[in-house]
Amino acid sequence: MLIRIVRMTFAPDAVDLFLERFDAAAPRIRSFPGCQHLELWRDADASSVFTTRSHWVSAEALETYRESDLFRSTWSTVKPLFAGRPQAHSYTVARSAGAIEERTGQAERAE
Repeated sequence: MLIRIVRMTFAPDAVDLFLERFDAAAPRIRSFPGCQHLELWRDADASSVFTTRSHWVSAEALETYRESDLFRSTWSTVKPLFAGRPQAHSYTVARSAGAIEERTGQAERAE
C-alpha cells in the first residue's frame, strides 16, 4: 500500500470554491481503480490550508490515476486556487498500528 499526502494552501477567498470542487471530485477519485481511501483534512491553525490523504494499492495505481483524465480535469480546476505550491509526499507503512499493539502486548506479557 502507498499513502499519498498532499498539503495545499489556498487563497482565503478561494476556500469555499475549493471545497465545492473537492466534494464534486472526491467520489470519483475514491472509486478510481486502486484507490482504497481518501479524506480531506483542514489545518487546525490555518483555515486555508488543507491536506488530502489517500491510500493506493500500489505506486503504479497512483501513477495511473495521476495520468488519468480525472486527475487532469480535477487538478486543472483546483490549481488556479492555490496561494502556494502544493507539497506532495508518498509513504509506505514501516510499522502498522497492529504491529505496534502486538509488540506492546508482548512486552507487557514478558514483564
